[in-house]
Amino acid sequence: MTAVDLVIRGGRVVTPAADDVADIGIRDGKIVQLGGDLSGADEIDASGRLVLPGGIDMHVHLTPVESGDDDVAWVDDFVSGSRAAACGGITTIGNITFPRPGERPTATVHRVAEEAERDSIVDFVLHPVLLDPSAENLADVPVLAEQGHTSIKIFMIVGEFDARVYDYLRALELAGANGMLTLIHCEDACIISRLTERLLAEGRADLSNYPTSRPIYSEAVAVTRAVALAEAAGAPIYIVHLSSRDALDAAERARARGLPVYVETRPIYLYFTDEIFSNPEGPLYVGNPPLRRAEDVAALWAGLSAGTIQTCCTDHAPWTRDQKLDPEHTIANPLPGVSDLETLMPVLFSEGVVRGRLSLRRFVEVTSTNAARLFGLFPQKGTIAVGSDADLAIWDPEFTKRVNGSEGQSRAGYSVYDGWDVTGWPMWTLSRGEVIVRDGNIVAGNGRGSWLTQGTSGKG
Repeated sequence: MTAVDLVIRGGRVVTPAADDVADIGIRDGKIVQLGGDLSGADEIDASGRLVLPGGIDMHVHLTPVESGDDDVAWVDDFVSGSRAAACGGITTIGNITFPRPGERPTATVHRVAEEAERDSIVDFVLHPVLLDPSAENLADVPVLAEQGHTSIKIFMIVGEFDARVYDYLRALELAGANGMLTLIHCEDACIISRLTERLLAEGRADLSNYPTSRPIYSEAVAVTRAVALAEAAGAPIYIVHLSSRDALDAAERARARGLPVYVETRPIYLYFTDEIFSNPEGPLYVGNPPLRRAEDVAALWAGLSAGTIQTCCTDHAPWTRDQKLDPEHTIANPLPGVSDLETLMPVLFSEGVVRGRLSLRRFVEVTSTNAARLFGLFPQKGTIAVGSDADLAIWDPEFTKRVNGSEGQSRAGYSVYDGWDVTGWPMWTLSRGEVIVRDGNIVAGNGRGSWLTQGTSGKG
């Protein structure tokens, strides 16, 4: 009989490769045995429950964009954001990490890491944003890779992208040569700028016109261009928050040609359509890109089920209801982003697994395993296997709860799913063998999360 620190007894253990009832033995934060005779100093009875790998959300915003007069500061930081993640069964987050003016990428990640190590209750990865592809900043790319930070983020939507596309191509080349994965926000800045100017001149500034200001073709052409840049650079790319069938088609064509092009979608694109912008509360659903048509929703579900979309992550960038509904915000200055860390996995389970749109194994892939593989964390994260971190979520697959964002961990104070009856919730969450959520309640202190360095990325 093997003596361990903790035994999880009798749960249905699910990974992309296996689905069996088994006991799990945990020692020193690692899984040391699956099945067989186990004796634990402590035990959790998981009978009738699912035991899944902890969720991995590689796209969150928990630190501000500090740019001077127009700083962007979302309402969640690593305290509230990581608590929301843990209550939603997520044990690893990837933060989009913006530089301060004049700050080099290596300095950015170390500055934000200090904040996250102080406050986060879950483990984290940092994605440094490359806003200025200067020679000095590009020189930091291989340094970041040497330090184990194998991802960078680029925004095609920023005003300087087109003027400096040669330098951004060089960034992609450097990232690829150093085993890094480049996250790319694919929307065409020129098209969106001109359409917005035209709508403003026509007196159509209201956010009911938001989808018109950022049409599907502005995303699809950006994805096509990003694919070409990746091919020229010989580098893998990860397209964040893809929203439309046409954009997905462009990515699928690239994959069919053998290019390392990976796709993330976000939850709101799976549940809502652009018709909601005609409602008074339409601004609550503003994100970049906008919500799309019913046929786009269907295409994204099909992509998740078939595996042509690799991950579902939140792009968690929360504001309060009053901020989102402030009439001063128009198509020219919207507040994109919603709170979704606590609801990502339960709502996807309810709408996907329970309704038969996703298999349970596929659910695990798109919420955990694929992200771990893509960002160099597998098999430390993203699976339940001997030697892996004991990052686990113990689910009650039949428990139904009505969403009430005012009772959640996010400081947004509301949820776009308020009033939804959601079936399937994580009851317990463990991070490296430590129980951080018990019966839906936080039981861990701030600052226990670790800054993860990664292996080679883009291996999904």
